[in-house]
Amino acid sequence: MPNRRRFLTSATAAATLAALGIPPQAMAAGRIRMGAPEAFSFDTLVARARDMAKTPYNPRNKVPRDILDQIDYEAHGKIKFNTAYAPFANGPGQFPLTFFHLGKFFLVPVRMHILDGPGNAPTRAREILYDDRYFDMPADSPAHKLPAGSGFAGFRFQESRLADQQKKDWRRNDWIAFLGASYFRAIGDQYQYGLSARGIAIDAAIADKKEEFPDFTHFFFEPSAADSDTVVAYALLEGPSVTGAYRFTMRRTEGVTMEIDKSLFLRRDVERLGLAPATSMYWFSEAVKGAGVDWRPEVHDSDGLAIWSGNGEHVWRPLNNPPHTMASAFAGSSLHGFGLLQRDRDFDHYQDGVMYQRRPSLWVEPLEDWGEGTVQLIEIKTDDEIHDNIVAMWVPKAKAVAGSSYRLRYRLYWQKDEPFPTPLARCVATRLGNGGQPGQPRPPNVRKFMVEFKGAPLEKLPFGARPEAVLSASRGHFSYIFTEPVPDGVAGHWRAQFDLAVDGDEPVDMRLFLRDKGEALTETWLFQYHPFKTSPVY
Repeated sequence: MPNRRRFLTSATAAATLAALGIPPQAMAAGRIRMGAPEAFSFDTLVARARDMAKTPYNPRNKVPRDILDQIDYEAHGKIKFNTAYAPFANGPGQFPLTFFHLGKFFLVPVRMHILDGPGNAPTRAREILYDDRYFDMPADSPAHKLPAGSGFAGFRFQESRLADQQKKDWRRNDWIAFLGASYFRAIGDQYQYGLSARGIAIDAAIADKKEEFPDFTHFFFEPSAADSDTVVAYALLEGPSVTGAYRFTMRRTEGVTMEIDKSLFLRRDVERLGLAPATSMYWFSEAVKGAGVDWRPEVHDSDGLAIWSGNGEHVWRPLNNPPHTMASAFAGSSLHGFGLLQRDRDFDHYQDGVMYQRRPSLWVEPLEDWGEGTVQLIEIKTDDEIHDNIVAMWVPKAKAVAGSSYRLRYRLYWQKDEPFPTPLARCVATRLGNGGQPGQPRPPNVRKFMVEFKGAPLEKLPFGARPEAVLSASRGHFSYIFTEPVPDGVAGHWRAQFDLAVDGDEPVDMRLFLRDKGEALTETWLFQYHPFKTSPVY
């Protein structure tokens, strides 16, 4: 009888989908239960978000919390989506769609919908109704206790079903994932997940104020053309302070490129409104590392913040694991772009099977002028690699007050390197040590810095030329300043060396670039130094 019921349900669903114009194969041969059709367009989604912002926040979590609490890390790890139920597994388009299950750490139910056409025109949407049979799980899993229609935690797009299955089976490989609040990730051209992007950041690192994490509560998926390398999804976002409507146009080529069009509406004042935020992990690198803190030479998903400012300057700011939470702001009017990058790609610098050397970089490119504001970097002290302690985001200059609205278009590039690299030589390493000279007593409160640059402009220096180090700091004074080629035999590889003497424990902001005959040869290195009396311990 249960099999017959499922057969009848499948037949009815397939007939209804055909009437709607949704190919039955989009619903994995009609095996997934669907809700009633509703009108949809991106414009109506924006209007819905605008109207919601005029009403008080009312979380719509109707899933039994006592059951979700039983689906802990171990239980959740045993729940796998059955790809036999994957929408688009037989087309249209290349990329099947799979889902994450709810659990103790993913409490908010997300409603998933399939459209019968492009969402930039009036169309119809039907909700995919949750059923535990969509997932492979142990017979005693607490997930079986959840009621039908509970919702999902998130989704993934799998790799192309048209690819060579001997090399890349779509059932075991995905290229983009949305899971938890408004977080999402994509793999780069190194086929590795790493840092995350977010739909929005609300009051990150505000003293005596808890950060808010709005949720994507609904997603709507367009069927793709058969040979398209692009998928389109729409999302509704809601939190106590904000609502929003998003369109994600996501392209799978060598890496992953996303074009995002979003409208945001504030319910209440926000002290720090982070738009186009990226979140990463930085524990330690070759710059500063406590003795014996870990067996690996470096541990980080990203090693620096890159900015291409409106005046054309390319900036590189190595990341820190600070002694306490720090927020830094960099002027960014008429910004060309910014990103959290993983520049160090040498396995020997990590020695870890989790492949930190393959973690993608994430670059944010505004597709229109965002006006006045700053790129802000949040760095939070951490003592382990399990915490995302880095946030980079765009913060508008104007106060974010209740009733304000924002419309942004931007592009995200998930790949090995930044998409618009500077023609100047780039910073490739920052190293710190005790100041002074070998064989002599080391002076107190003095640190030695070695900053390495590599690139074509340094290769073209005339024989015997030595570039000038242009150096400044917010406080303290410099000594032993000089530049020299790194003795590794690599053309165009130079370093600047200097000592910094500074009293007190307040941070020092430094700035450095190399030039010759008045012409800049390198990007600008920025660094925030936190003085310490002894070796740091994280």
